[in-house]
Amino acid sequence: MAINDPIGDMLARIRNGQMRGLSTVRTPASKLRSWVLDVLKAEGYIRGYEPARGKSGHPEFEISLKYFEGAPAIRELKRISKPGRRVYSGVRDLPFVRQGLGVAIVSTAQGVMSDDDARQSHIGGEVLCTVF
Repeated sequence: MAINDPIGDMLARIRNGQMRGLSTVRTPASKLRSWVLDVLKAEGYIRGYEPARGKSGHPEFEISLKYFEGAPAIRELKRISKPGRRVYSGVRDLPFVRQGLGVAIVSTAQGVMSDDDARQSHIGGEVLCTVF
């Protein structure tokens, strides 16, 4: 089955898993997904992820979700740039998520990074999603 928006699919799987109170969720593996998961792990929104094999033998990631006192660590996970409408921002226009309490994940020429890292590197790019 072809997925038109792989990042949006992964974010939906994470949201659905947290609503159900699951400890782990699985998503198909790709480089872009691993880079986004690296940022989520570095910012403390997930415990981590590991490569795995699906039932059909395809590579997958098993994402360990994080909870604090029974509530999910991620309150809001929103896709910004979509396949039908790409959203690019310069370094001065990068969004502040909830007055700096959240994180925007940005795809830049130097790789996928958080909005704070992009500001420190003085580089803009495509705003993939926001996390709070």
